[in-house]
Amino acid sequence: MIVEDEQTLREGLADLLAAADHHVEAVENGTDAVAAGQREAFDLVLLDLMLPDLDGVEVCRRLRRARPALAILMLTARGSEDDKVAGLEAGADDYLTKPFAVRELLARIEALGRRATAAPAEPEVIEADGCELDLGRLSARRGEQTVSLTPREAGILRWLHRQRARAVSRGELLERVWGSTGDLQTRTVDMTIANLRQKIERDPAEPRIVLTVTGAGYAWGETEDA
Repeated sequence: MIVEDEQTLREGLADLLAAADHHVEAVENGTDAVAAGQREAFDLVLLDLMLPDLDGVEVCRRLRRARPALAILMLTARGSEDDKVAGLEAGADDYLTKPFAVRELLARIEALGRRATAAPAEPEVIEADGCELDLGRLSARRGEQTVSLTPREAGILRWLHRQRARAVSRGELLERVWGSTGDLQTRTVDMTIANLRQKIERDPAEPRIVLTVTGAGYAWGETEDA
């Protein structure tokens, strides 16, 4: 996915990458980028830093929370050390400043692609206690019934599954899934998980997928089928 508000450059990048046998989707603002990144399983995002609504750093944070394994390459005219550090700390894997050499851009994209191929992929479809959780498509199926998940519900499931060896605090979920640094109350997490349990648990009153750990927060249940 290309995220670039300048039309000429956006179209030029799309043509360049299509000619290099990449399947490309291009968007012009951060809001559309986050929505597309939560909806589709892209291999890589080419992300401008200066966008008209959400800036590239915030887009990067949100995409990284939604897709922890997603490769993100920031491509921007802002080349100061502070800008680079901010981008990398937000979750970017690489940072290239404009103007750039086409060969270098393609080489960096190929390098990120090799790294992603070598890394073990995080599951997007998880079986737990008879429920099929399709985090990529934001849905859950138990028997013949399929329900939709919100991006935050999928984010909770993805993070709990990723950290399934331990309990996860409400504050950590707020930070990792909501991107909050303290503006929201932990009650927000409880309410969201209560709604999530209504969708995925056999008996929401006796959950087996998303467990409450007294005094600690929440944990992935030990009922995973695969």
